[in-house]
Amino acid sequence: MKNLAARCPSVGSHAGVPVALGAAMLALFSFGAGAVPAAADAEATRALGRDLLKELIEINSTHAHGSTVIAKSLADRFLAEGFAPADVVLLAPPDHPTKGNLVVRLRGAGHGAPILYICHLDVVEAKREDWNFDPFKLTEKDGWLYGRGTIDMKGQDAAVAASLIRLKREGKPPARDIIVAFTADEESEGDANGVDWLLKTHRELIDGSLVINPDGGEAGMKAGRKLYVAVQTSEKVFMTLGLTVTDKGGHSSRPTDSNPIYRLANALARVSQLKFPVHLTETTKLYFSRRAQLEQGVVRADFSAIAAGTADAAAIGRLSADVETNIMLRTTCTATMMDGGHAENALPQRARASIQCRVIPGETPESVAATLRNAIADPSIVISTITAARPSPESAPNPALLATVEAVTHEIWPGVIVLPEMSPGASDSAYSRSAGMPSYGIDGIFDDLDDGRAHGRDERIGVTAFNDDIEFTYRLMKRLAASRP
Repeated sequence: MKNLAARCPSVGSHAGVPVALGAAMLALFSFGAGAVPAAADAEATRALGRDLLKELIEINSTHAHGSTVIAKSLADRFLAEGFAPADVVLLAPPDHPTKGNLVVRLRGAGHGAPILYICHLDVVEAKREDWNFDPFKLTEKDGWLYGRGTIDMKGQDAAVAASLIRLKREGKPPARDIIVAFTADEESEGDANGVDWLLKTHRELIDGSLVINPDGGEAGMKAGRKLYVAVQTSEKVFMTLGLTVTDKGGHSSRPTDSNPIYRLANALARVSQLKFPVHLTETTKLYFSRRAQLEQGVVRADFSAIAAGTADAAAIGRLSADVETNIMLRTTCTATMMDGGHAENALPQRARASIQCRVIPGETPESVAATLRNAIADPSIVISTITAARPSPESAPNPALLATVEAVTHEIWPGVIVLPEMSPGASDSAYSRSAGMPSYGIDGIFDDLDDGRAHGRDERIGVTAFNDDIEFTYRLMKRLAASRP
């Protein structure tokens, strides 16, 4: 799932991270800007990235087809580039042989723990009849590259792979190892998620002091204007609750006040009016503070005030009225499915609804369920768990890391801000964060905030945007791996 971050409506204590680790991470990123890469090397890497993207797009890696074929194709690439067989490991769960994962390691000089990139290989389904282009063939037209997965996330896979190969070709080991895990089953919420499985069964292969997840990142633009590169430090935790109302039923000619459909409808009306309290995290305070730089007038003042903790009720009301801002302020719960009754001439004996909640890091599933129960105010309605919450603690928005991302960003796109961000959706970073690994979503492919096509028809990325992301990915990877503790 490509991160769908809060948009820009008006313009075109660290959970799970101990203080000692925060200090170590400050040291991790303390290094100079480094030389700007040679033009010839950059051009060769862009050509390699384009070749890799074509190869990846044209291998169908939807849930039904799996990721083993595409992982094997990438493995062959790395072996041909001189990576040792012991450092190119293809793995699949024994009971899911089509859900292959590839772990590639570029050996460094041994100065500190490795850096891990996580990059999923699977894509959502795409039907040819819905598209103007073959979704499983890379097509260039009018400055765009079309194909399923171009933005989510085979474009990023290609950029990461090309950057790792470029570092290998340079022949100078970085200070620390770089590990890339190309993984299965992120999109489907399936039973063979690659990051989860590798952490549980092969932790030694992917253990690192820092995780970069391009899928969790975002580079946003409007009307051709590049606005920000996001650094995702956290994401909301999703959980799904079920509401069930029952009654004895009867003939439809004899209606009663205990009709489960009416009682459920009343409960859902209360849920629709429920607003959880404003809950800002360290990340969202920084988010609103920096987002204010992109705004003007009242919006800028409101963003600055909410970041500083001085927003009055009127400012909070204005911010809450915008969907994309509201979801950054609080936990949300919304109805997503419902059904009831069994015959058109019978009183219903049962009515059910699903409520999807997106929970701010630091709040508990139990507190959210209790708030929902109080809002419904009907003890006869049974609230059950359909999908349990998966913990995903906030990674510290480390100032040194943000400064490093800013330095690389400003080298390529002067004036673009770096924005700490909490994603309203979920990514594989939830697994690595739960395993105690500080994880950050960082991506340099600029996507139009008003025309996002991840998971949609005619998914695409700009040719220039893709080329720039390859350079961004390479420079950031090299700079992070050059650091010494």
